[in-house]
Amino acid sequence: MFTQNDLDQIRRHGLTPEQVEQQIENFRRGFPSLGVVAAASPSDGITVLDEAEQSRLAGYYERHAEALSVVKFVPASGAATRMFKELFEFVNEDKRGKGIDVLLQNVEKFAFYPELKQVLPEGTDDKAVVSAIVGKGLEYGAKPKGLVTFHAYDDGARKAVEEHLVEGALYGATQGVVHLHFTVSPEHEQAFRELLAAKVSKYEEKFGVRYDISFSQQRSSTDTVAVNPDNTPFRTDAGELLFRPAGHGALLSNLNDIEADVVFVKNIDNVTTDALRGDTVLFKKVLAGLLLEVQMEAFAHLKALREGGADLDAVAEFVQSRLCVKLPAEYDAALLERLLDRPIRVCGMVRNEGEPGGGPFWVANEDGTQTLQIAESSQISAEDMHLMKSATHFNPVDLVCGVRRADGSKFDLMQYTDPATGFISSKSSGGRELRAQELPGLWNGAMANWSTIFVDVPISTFSPVKVVQDLLRPQHQ
Repeated sequence: MFTQNDLDQIRRHGLTPEQVEQQIENFRRGFPSLGVVAAASPSDGITVLDEAEQSRLAGYYERHAEALSVVKFVPASGAATRMFKELFEFVNEDKRGKGIDVLLQNVEKFAFYPELKQVLPEGTDDKAVVSAIVGKGLEYGAKPKGLVTFHAYDDGARKAVEEHLVEGALYGATQGVVHLHFTVSPEHEQAFRELLAAKVSKYEEKFGVRYDISFSQQRSSTDTVAVNPDNTPFRTDAGELLFRPAGHGALLSNLNDIEADVVFVKNIDNVTTDALRGDTVLFKKVLAGLLLEVQMEAFAHLKALREGGADLDAVAEFVQSRLCVKLPAEYDAALLERLLDRPIRVCGMVRNEGEPGGGPFWVANEDGTQTLQIAESSQISAEDMHLMKSATHFNPVDLVCGVRRADGSKFDLMQYTDPATGFISSKSSGGRELRAQELPGLWNGAMANWSTIFVDVPISTFSPVKVVQDLLRPQHQ
């Protein structure tokens, strides 16, 4: 199947021929649907905390955080292509949708308007204005979301990445240091570094902290080969194989490299303004407090199991009530030990108000257990789709992760993924159709074998920017 040139190309990518052959086999066979049993709900799998519990857990985190290493992990690799899709269609194809009218009628309300005004001559027409946003001018069409100006303040506008500096200072500082890690594309890393170099001192002075900022890039060894519609390898006009980035699931190896006790995970575009940030900060501390509390109990039960003499009924009760695992009728100490000795993630879930995104579900496993998973619609079979429509909550990507074992060593996160939960999608290259493959999503199949706890969080903690007009919402004004 592969020529010598192919083999050389595969090795340069950091892959083996066997891995690429497996990827092609995945295209042929497809990925099985997830064995969803029911949507998680406040009465079955989603924890709802009253104000007293919220306050207690936030305080628990605040008391323990100083002794921990904490990192805020922000996937920021993606270009803002989707955010400006409608603008490109107007500029390149003369397609004027309703969104263009909304943008132009409210252009002065965008935080980036002062920057836009500087690059626009007087009397320009609508197309010139839109073109200056995505093309020559602000060049937002070629930038990642992190470098787009999101919010206006009296002391100057902030780009999305700056809001993560603010957030980090408010809930991620330990011993006066805020550790932030951004995954970025190679072509954008220098721009991130330059912006942050210019801005960091301002926020260090404002919050009395020091920032430790690191970057990583999606590894080429996580790319997947593209195929034609008939599942034969897709070749470029030069006759080479085409490898594509394999979605956010490819970032698992980046997350695995993080050395920390607690890792907060949140997307680059899910930020709000200072005036509305209170709930976000509170619930980040709440989720982290719950993680630490449950983790400590899990370590204690694990120790009892390993030393002998543990009360299996008590351990099983903890696994079911606190780690949210439904056990089979028959279980033993070995199963309980395995369930206790896993990475733990506590995930905020917001009430479903029609926003796109995956949802929280109970999933049946081969060992007879049922566990909580975040599932996308593409993972669910047609006959089970009614379960997704019945979901009361959806996933805003609001995770706090505990990645250390009871002895303090770090879990190898690559061992807790489900490789059968990848995605296949239809794409194109050079006007030719192709099929693309994504690795199990970072918070989907990549974390399938973690202990998962879902917590109801207010919708005010979720303010993503999927299209540029979202910046006109109250959360961003």
